Amino acid sequence: MIRCHLSRLMGERKLKVIDVARQTGLHRNTITLLYDETAARVEIEAIDKLCALFGVTVGELFEYVPEEPAGESGK
Repeated sequence: MIRCHLSRLMGERKLKVIDVARQTGLHRNTITLLYDETAARVEIEAIDKLCALFGVTVGELFEYVPEEPAGESGK
């Protein structure tokens, strides 16, 4: 599973979705999908603009978290 840390980055800077949209030129829906971690795909241009805005690397914006195999939770 890919985790997106946009909500944390926005919270640290007290930014709203509309603030990020204005500063990056990205559509509000794109930012909302990333904020809610419900985006199915993301354009490279959007990642580039978000990394530039927040001064982070792709690895700081996104994180790979392996999913637990079925039936292995609670061990």
